[in-house]
Amino acid sequence: MPGSVRTAFRSLRSHPMRSSLTMLGIIIGVSAVVVMSAIGNGAQERIDSQIRSLGSNLISVTPGSARMGSVRLGSGAAPKLSEEDALAIGSELPGVVVAAPLLHARTQFAIGASNWQGVLRGVTPEYFAAREWRVIAGREMTPEDNKRAISVALLGTTMREKLFGDSDPLGATIRIRDVPFVVIGLLERKGQSVWGDDQDDIALVPIRTARRQFIGTSRANPTLVHSIAVRFDDGASPESIMLAIRDLLWQRHRLSKGQEDSFMVSNLAEAADVEGSTTRVISLLLSAVASVSLVVGGIGIMNIMLVTVSERTREIGLRLAVGARRRDILRQFLIEAVTLAVLGGILGLLLGIAAATGIGILAGWPITFDLNPMLLAVAFAAGVGVFFGYYPARKAARLLPIEALRLE
Repeated sequence: MPGSVRTAFRSLRSHPMRSSLTMLGIIIGVSAVVVMSAIGNGAQERIDSQIRSLGSNLISVTPGSARMGSVRLGSGAAPKLSEEDALAIGSELPGVVVAAPLLHARTQFAIGASNWQGVLRGVTPEYFAAREWRVIAGREMTPEDNKRAISVALLGTTMREKLFGDSDPLGATIRIRDVPFVVIGLLERKGQSVWGDDQDDIALVPIRTARRQFIGTSRANPTLVHSIAVRFDDGASPESIMLAIRDLLWQRHRLSKGQEDSFMVSNLAEAADVEGSTTRVISLLLSAVASVSLVVGGIGIMNIMLVTVSERTREIGLRLAVGARRRDILRQFLIEAVTLAVLGGILGLLLGIAAATGIGILAGWPITFDLNPMLLAVAFAAGVGVFFGYYPARKAARLLPIEALRLE
């Protein structure tokens, strides 16, 4: 067997240009598969990280306009969510760990001459547990802060950098719509959300403070909230929790039969995972397209092996005449075809790694190499060599020694 491999390499060296062009299809095919796999894996990892940043087992409840049959009612007819709804979800539904009401608005933040437009969110201490958001410096928000509507704030990483740069913001006073707030804590970095929002460009303040100072109240319902973040147990089914929340809110809002939901209940991780599924499908499709190059490369190998058999007919006749078996001829040419395919696959692997790394650096895309698809691409290339090399090898093995020696 090593002798056959040496013969194969000797044949390749005798026609380097022809061998290179023969392997070109395999090289392009394998490198394309490696690049697509690395980009797809990198994108998938980024999406997974963004999904984790939302917080695990998280359901969002937001108000929506009510409908009567196919007719959308006015926004004023739609019952709103309230802090009492959040309290009921958190205390009455089994499987719910915590339910956190929140208000939000985009507003102006300032300190001295520096100012920044960012997101203000009024929350309760339960919000940190719902989003699994840690405080990395300073202190957490307490129930007393919310109960007394104290003007304190916790800053996300982007907000801190824009307002304070490299200086320490803890204990400093910022102005939110000209209202002074003391910075009591800094939040861990969450990064970009799966929808492209910067989750760190944020300031969290007690929900009662936000309502009194900025967002206002409704006389009809002074505890209105913009949404409720619900975290459920690992063992609970998201679908059953969402259904339970819907049933509870139907009862609390006294919705009549025939009305559609006046609120929306959505599993954020599930919604974000849709984008991940799309990325996986696109990556698989592109890899499938790249695999076409492997087949084209295999056809090239078969073509060149047929030419090689024609050129070496006399050599084949001599070997058969001195006692070589037909299976030895078959094996030799098959090994030459597989050697071409595997060598092309290895070169394509190296080219693909270099190309993916370059794309990652130039485009700033996350790149992740996975050994399995790379080995699979090389194995597929070897399979292509066997498949397309068998016919020329069989043709060589079936030559008659006398006829082969007659040909020059």
